[in-house]
Amino acid sequence: MSGKSDTTEKTVKSVKSGKAEKSTKAEKGAKDVTSEPRLAVFKTYKLYVGGKFPRSESGRVYEVTTATSDAGAAGKGNWLANAPLASRKDARDAVVAARKAFGGWSGATAYNRGQILYRVAEMLEGRKEQFVREVADAEGLSRAEAALRVEAAIDRWVWYAGWTDKIAQVVGGGNPVAGPYFNLSTPEPMGVVAVVAPQESSFLGLVSVVAPVIATGNTAVVIASERSPLPALSLGEVLATSDVPGGVVNVLSGRTAEVAAPLAAHQDVNAIDLAGADDVLARELEIAAADNLKRVLRPQPVDYFSTPGTERLTAFLETKTVWHPTGSLGASGSSY
Repeated sequence: MSGKSDTTEKTVKSVKSGKAEKSTKAEKGAKDVTSEPRLAVFKTYKLYVGGKFPRSESGRVYEVTTATSDAGAAGKGNWLANAPLASRKDARDAVVAARKAFGGWSGATAYNRGQILYRVAEMLEGRKEQFVREVADAEGLSRAEAALRVEAAIDRWVWYAGWTDKIAQVVGGGNPVAGPYFNLSTPEPMGVVAVVAPQESSFLGLVSVVAPVIATGNTAVVIASERSPLPALSLGEVLATSDVPGGVVNVLSGRTAEVAAPLAAHQDVNAIDLAGADDVLARELEIAAADNLKRVLRPQPVDYFSTPGTERLTAFLETKTVWHPTGSLGASGSSY
């Protein structure tokens, strides 16, 4: 009995010893893995055209840096990413995508467009931290200041979502006429709108000029801030997962003057918003836009934190008026 007990005890000790040895090796292996330096996975930013994410047709990129530099390099901040440098071909492709999407988007009910814009706000709320970081880097702000701008941008989507099915009641209606007719005026979207996004307000300003364009049924080709394009390119990723049909919003990054020129002269662009153009560029684009009588919204000083009015909603609407007989065609009482 004693020999049997000794054998059992030795077996138990051997098992425990083996487990302890394996545990020690596992811990050592884990330490070896965690002690090795990890390669960072950098984000690849792309254009957003027709619901897809192409690289620039030319293959070119340019460096995007922070607004301030910790390294002390004069006039240049720390590297953030390489943004695609859009070409004229990219601009033309974006117009084709916007025109293709216009019929379905303008034909959707205003209430449905409002639901989709609200969905954009929901998705942004879930990715708020990412946008706070990008806006802080882009505009040289503290995290708290950047958070205020991102939250205001999210609220701006909600604000315009509420206007989609109300603006027609504000600017449309029945007109009194001298005769037995109904005379009704109804606002309709113009078509494809090119938007030169604000240069300094990389996200709040961007949302403030893009949201009213699509809220009223237009489609947009957006040129992001040249110096700070990353929040706009990330917005493309949000739009792609927010029920916004491909082509309704197309986002290009690059040299503002280089991309804006073909859009201003494009015969299939119906209007252009010059919010982010300086005086010289705005004049050049306005002259180019006159070739096919585009509607032009000139740049103007705007406080993007203030509650917007209906000016940007009505800027790219056309009023269509319909006449229809009431049924009475004279004092004699004759009728159809």
